[in-house]
Amino acid sequence: MVNFLNSKLIQNKSELKEFLGKLNHQQIALVPTMGALHAGHLSLVEKAKTLADQTVVSIYVNPSQFGENEDLDSYPRTLENDLAKLSDLGVSAVYAPGNEQVYPEGFQTYVYNNSLSNDLCGASRPGHFQGVCTIVLKLINLMQPKWVVFGKKDYQQYKIIEQMVRDLDLDTGIVGADLVRDSHGLALSSRNKNLNEDQKKLALSLYQTLQLGKQIVQQGERDPSRVVDILKKKLLEVDGITLDYLEMRQADDLSASSPDSVVDSILLGAIKVGSTRLIDNMPLS
Repeated sequence: MVNFLNSKLIQNKSELKEFLGKLNHQQIALVPTMGALHAGHLSLVEKAKTLADQTVVSIYVNPSQFGENEDLDSYPRTLENDLAKLSDLGVSAVYAPGNEQVYPEGFQTYVYNNSLSNDLCGASRPGHFQGVCTIVLKLINLMQPKWVVFGKKDYQQYKIIEQMVRDLDLDTGIVGADLVRDSHGLALSSRNKNLNEDQKKLALSLYQTLQLGKQIVQQGERDPSRVVDILKKKLLEVDGITLDYLEMRQADDLSASSPDSVVDSILLGAIKVGSTRLIDNMPLS
């Protein structure tokens, strides 16, 4: 167990058990991350600190949520910089296990969501949410946190984890924190580090298109398919990006939107800029 300023870096389950045993049943708020921390992650930590006695951040690039030909090998790993950022926030501990701690030899049990995982990001990333649910459940089982904080940029992930906690009767609350953007409106993402300046400008087209969709709804349009068609056409006209999906769904459960539910819906989209896949969303209420 390594100390960094007032916090502890924990890299195996035995050290984690020792740390937890010293908390005397104080409540924990957990912030699961894959590292390469940015201001969006740090806002989750600030949120977590308001919820419980102790705040723990996990940093683990989870191989089971990456598919074939995805960016597992190139995903940024910046543990030293991440620890420096967290030192200023007064977190209690950082759990950064190796693969052998998470998926020991002989590991064969995964968690699968049977509905919400199948479309949107799940359609183009088969198996992704199985990996997400598995690692989150393992972290919850290990730490027994009172709260787990997720960013709403990964909105589908947030709703799937909510569903998993309900379905499996876990005594943990899931808290969604608002998406954080840079000064130009680009949703903060660890993958933004892979973009050059021209690509960042291209990436903004998704945000701008979602803004247009909200404006169209505010002006009175209530046909979800018409709104989506307008937005898809706009994105398809942008040279240099590839559209993965753009959809309107009811915000509470990601079911299909209807004219009666448009104002309670959310726009969700994913694009590729070069080889970098980016997601964003825009609530319509």
